[in-house]
Amino acid sequence: MIPLEDNVGDIIGKAQRGLGISDSELAEKARVNSQTIRKLRDGDFDETAILSVAPILELNGSALCELARGEWHPIKIEAIDGLEQLNTDYHGMAVNADLVDLILLTHAHPDHVADLPGLREETGAEVFGPEREPVPGAEPIEEGKRFRLGRLQIDTRLTWGHSPGGITYVVTGLSRPIAIVGDSLFAGSMGGGNVSYQDALRNNLEKILTLSDDTIICPGHGPMTTVGEEKAHNPFFAGKV
Repeated sequence: MIPLEDNVGDIIGKAQRGLGISDSELAEKARVNSQTIRKLRDGDFDETAILSVAPILELNGSALCELARGEWHPIKIEAIDGLEQLNTDYHGMAVNADLVDLILLTHAHPDHVADLPGLREETGAEVFGPEREPVPGAEPIEEGKRFRLGRLQIDTRLTWGHSPGGITYVVTGLSRPIAIVGDSLFAGSMGGGNVSYQDALRNNLEKILTLSDDTIICPGHGPMTTVGEEKAHNPFFAGKV
């Protein structure tokens, strides 16, 4: 079983940074002490403290506690003809790649493009990537670009926020719809809002979590999940969609 990319401490830290809330400010608003905040980020489970800080950070407290107790992991996705997930290693970090016959880059962070030269040489496949994040050898594309590969249709949605031009690829034509999201969304979490936390949240809500509940989400790290699972269990989004 592929472990979740983020734990509760990671999620709290991402929300704090995204909202610009310091430890002291969070402690004051949640009526706990700063040491408690630091312990939460270090993985010390305190349900009362989690439920106190969650609303300040605009997170779902029940979903956070569920993760902290280890009670939720996305249901294992059964094999689907036409979809294969591969893992590569980038300085000890497991990075997912999903096989759909073209090389489609979700964003240009080094862990996601490090293997591109060798992959391009080995396969001879065409390479496409976000116009806002140019990658040498990749044809830049904008939101709305559509690809057709046999029975597959691949539509592009701009889901930036974690990076300047992150793209989600929505694949239809298999037995279930697929969304290849890069680091925009993880099972039970999301990529940090390195460029814009609020836009990262908004794009995930409006462009990924509006897909049908049975859509399989293929993230850049961690296990596959579904739109329905994330709407119910992701602390960033549960109760908002």
